[in-house]
Amino acid sequence: MPQIRTATDQINSPYLLSHADNPVNWYSFDDDAFAEARRLDRPVFISIGYSACHWCHVMAHESFEDPDTARVLNENFVSIKVDREERPDVDAIYMESVHALGGQGGWPLSVFTTPEGRPFFGGTYFPKIARGQIPAFIAILDAIATAWHERRDSIDEQATELTDAIDRRLAPPEQHESDRPPCDLLISRAVTRFSEMFDPDHGGIGNAPKFPQGPMLELLLVADQLGDVRALPMVEKSLAAMASGGIYDHLGGGFARYSVDRQWLVPHFEKMLYDQATLARLYLHAYQSTGDERWHQVASETIEYVLRDLRDRDGGVNSAEDADSEGGEGLFYTWTKDEVVAALGDDDASAIFSWYGEMTHANFEHGRSILFRGPVGDLVRPDAVERARQRLFEVRSRRIRPNLDDKVITEWNAMFASALCEAAGATQNVRWRQSAVEIGEFIASRLRRSDGRLLRTYKGGRAQHLAMSSDYGWCVDLFTRLCELTGTSRYLDVATQLADDLIGLFQAEDGGWYLTGRDATGLIVRPRDSYDGVTPAAGSIAASALLRLGTLTGNARYIEAVDATLKSATAGLIASPIAFSHLVATACMLDRGAIEIVIGPGLEQLVEAVQRRYLPASVLAWGEPTSSPLWEGRGDARAYVCRNGTCRSPATTLEELNIEILRASAD
Repeated sequence: MPQIRTATDQINSPYLLSHADNPVNWYSFDDDAFAEARRLDRPVFISIGYSACHWCHVMAHESFEDPDTARVLNENFVSIKVDREERPDVDAIYMESVHALGGQGGWPLSVFTTPEGRPFFGGTYFPKIARGQIPAFIAILDAIATAWHERRDSIDEQATELTDAIDRRLAPPEQHESDRPPCDLLISRAVTRFSEMFDPDHGGIGNAPKFPQGPMLELLLVADQLGDVRALPMVEKSLAAMASGGIYDHLGGGFARYSVDRQWLVPHFEKMLYDQATLARLYLHAYQSTGDERWHQVASETIEYVLRDLRDRDGGVNSAEDADSEGGEGLFYTWTKDEVVAALGDDDASAIFSWYGEMTHANFEHGRSILFRGPVGDLVRPDAVERARQRLFEVRSRRIRPNLDDKVITEWNAMFASALCEAAGATQNVRWRQSAVEIGEFIASRLRRSDGRLLRTYKGGRAQHLAMSSDYGWCVDLFTRLCELTGTSRYLDVATQLADDLIGLFQAEDGGWYLTGRDATGLIVRPRDSYDGVTPAAGSIAASALLRLGTLTGNARYIEAVDATLKSATAGLIASPIAFSHLVATACMLDRGAIEIVIGPGLEQLVEAVQRRYLPASVLAWGEPTSSPLWEGRGDARAYVCRNGTCRSPATTLEELNIEILRASAD
């Protein structure tokens, strides 16, 4: 019988369902679990993970499937299993407790709390058998059970201290009355800080493990456009290194979540939708900025991976693919030399070996190799290599694929579809345009309640869980961009409805943003999401989406919300603009003024020309006129370019339009 104390037909998460037959008596994260802990006077064990997490699987096999460990948990604790992708609010709170204890954090996240949900101890992966300085999981359980009965006062004291620490750590940066530095100073400081962290040999920042830093690299592209000559070489070094490395799937497209080494060779093989969205957009913008075909190839292959392998039959996009298949990490993606020869024959195998290396000495576990172009090779493949690569992809497709996390997450779908809008416009790819429209329509029809409230996840015909501010921010961005892509005004209406709810549900009194809405319950603190990571923070995307929508609609309330956000973040922007990369770009767009481009009927060739360009501080109005002031006195067969209340001469030809955009950009 399933052991999760919520009917499995009410669970959307493949991760939770994978634990349904554990001997552990799991509860979902809800009031019933904590009520049971209070009734039994037991501590709570909260295990947080996600379906594509390798070490989550390891701990599950070692401990949660083990009857002896389950007996200790069932007799002494109330155990809760959480999918971090469904509940980033829960994950954020308890991750901070581990950080406050001096831990590095990560998944699986293992936290012990009082029956009120206040944490007093935690860590990440605990082995079944002690390893070095890491104690055995069952020994930890025994020690905590003993302490619960014998040293309750010290546990309560620790819980109070940790809860206070979480509240402080999740609070917004301390505010003061300083004015926000001007755009050029924020950009300069951010580029300087990135250059200090930059790896000149392998691109990116830091040593191992190494994560793609999409928002930071996007800001460097903005810096390059604004004239900082330091920025573009670091971007291109990083893009080339990542796409040459094993973190990139050279056969099927798309990126793994991170590399375990400095040179991007060996990834943790899980593929997350949010990485594909972030990196497809980054490589697309690099292509638009430079015209370098390498970046177009990577963006295109990443998009095609998602559309081919992650699409949900109901119209959305699934969340992730696992790192493991057939019981081994990376088995689906790696090769032996003999396997390549057997698949291709000597001639085609020689083309693969000449391009990706001979595989004489394996670069991965168990004598297997990862396709690798390093340290930084050419990416645009010769014809012979491309034919052999396609054949090797066909052979690989007959292998058993890693498990698919087939839940749909609103935030990640909107993030990907937003990137797809830009890619469809930049390449005039009709199929991509249609896919972006389909995902948008899916969100609008399947992930909203009858009262309009967004929900976060979808699986098998059912949507669940209140959406977070990150879901709302990305949906506002998506529907704004769908209007810009298609010229269809009703998408702007959807964006406006969502933007009103975004402000009403999530904006704090100081202008910052809560992760959870005013209608959310059951958390010990109300978390915020302020700092950009591998994706923009909820507050950052809320601000950028509202600024674009406010510019297109003329709604001053949205611009005021953005200004309040930037004021609330002033101290952080001054101290560390690189930690607010996406927000810095928004600050520049607000301070310098957005470029407003309005194109009247019959000038579709001008629309196409604008969509093809990298114009991060611009908005485009065309197609169906709206009530926006941008359309006032317009609608004839001419194009208008304005900035900061000043309009250039109307244009009717591509040459005239390019001149006016160039002049507006220089203002």
